[in-house]
Amino acid sequence: MATTSKLHYTVPGMSAKDAKRTVALLQDRLHACNDLHLTLKHVHWNVVGPHFIAVHEMIDPQVEAVRGFADDLAERIATLGGSPMGTPGAIVKERSWDEYSIGRATTQEHLGALDLVYQGVIASYREGIGELGELDPITEDIFISQTEQLELFHWFIRAHLEDKGGNLSTAGAETEVAAAKAAAGS
Repeated sequence: MATTSKLHYTVPGMSAKDAKRTVALLQDRLHACNDLHLTLKHVHWNVVGPHFIAVHEMIDPQVEAVRGFADDLAERIATLGGSPMGTPGAIVKERSWDEYSIGRATTQEHLGALDLVYQGVIASYREGIGELGELDPITEDIFISQTEQLELFHWFIRAHLEDKGGNLSTAGAETEVAAAKAAAGS
């Protein structure tokens, strides 16, 4: 979990303890969103194959939305009296996930890997939602709204990985590389 910095103040009606924990949850999601929008742009630049244009163009609106999520999270941190950290070094130092592992690859390989990326991001948001109900309903609402959009984007990814029976080609994959291989049928 991200480290918390000193709070300069917090919003009326919220204890400093609750504000610090809320800021820590926000900072972790800020790191995740900054990492995700860069990962999505990386995929946008490195995707190849027969469905290139469809995936290439599907990714950009996701990039823009996730960049907006990061801005909303950072502004909430500042509203609560914290100092949002958005530097690459802070992301790398404080993240609990590995670097995206796929370079130039087919659309199916990237979509397979992104299936796992989205699973991790969404699961972390849902954990935060569970905790925020007791801490801060305003931040909880932000997390819920962003999770709804992330789940929609995840569905867009999974629609490319699903057969007509609803089976995902990436089912059971535990790494991005394994998911990429499974999605590509190799």
